[in-house]
Amino acid sequence: MTVRFENLPPRIAKLPVDERGYPIPYFVEIIDDKPDFRVMNQRHLIAAIKFSRCWICGEQLGRYKAFTIGPMCCINRISAEPPSHYECARFAVSACPFLSQPMAKRNKRGMPDGSWAPGIMLERNPEVTCIWVTRDYTWFREGDGLLFRIDEPDRISFWRDGRLATRAEVDRSVNGGIHHLDGLAIQQSGKAVRQLEEYKARFRRLLEDVLPVGEGS
Repeated sequence: MTVRFENLPPRIAKLPVDERGYPIPYFVEIIDDKPDFRVMNQRHLIAAIKFSRCWICGEQLGRYKAFTIGPMCCINRISAEPPSHYECARFAVSACPFLSQPMAKRNKRGMPDGSWAPGIMLERNPEVTCIWVTRDYTWFREGDGLLFRIDEPDRISFWRDGRLATRAEVDRSVNGGIHHLDGLAIQQSGKAVRQLEEYKARFRRLLEDVLPVGEGS
C-alpha cells in the first residue's frame, strides 16, 4: 500500500520518496540503492554539524534548533542525533512509526554489520517524544561516534500518537525508563548518582512549568 501524506511541510515535500510513499529524510543511508531508515548516513551527519543542516530535510537551519528526543534524553540533555527545523520535527513525531506509535518496536532484522549508535541506547519505545527547541548545542565524541549536548530550551512539547501528550502519559514514560539511568549512574560512581538526582530535579521543574500535574490528564 502506498502512503500518501497531505499538507506536507514545504521542506519535507521536496524530499524523494521510497516505494511506499514515505519521504526519505536527509539522515537515511542508501544501501543497495534502497533507503534504510534505521541506518545513519555518516557523511550527512558531518555535513549537518559543519554546515548547520537540518537532520531531516537537509536544508539550512536558522536560529532555533529542534531536537526530537525521549524523556530520558530530556533528563540528561544528551541526544544521539543533531537537530532539525521545528516543522520537520513535527512531521517526524506524526509520521515516523517508532515515534508516532507507542507500541512500535525497532526493527533489527537484516541490520547491516557495524550499524550502531554512540553512547548507551535504550531499546524500549518511550511512548512519548519531546520536541526540544533551543538556540545552541555542542557535540562531543563518545567512542567512535558523536553525541550532542543540548542547551537550555526556548520551548518544549511532548507528543504521543501524533498529538500532544498529557502529563500522565509523560510521567508514565519517565517512570518506565528512569531505572535505566539510575542503574548506569550507580555503575559509574557516587558523583554520577548525585549528578543524576540534580538532573531529575531540573527536569521535574521544567516539566511542571510546561505541563503542570493534572493538565490534560
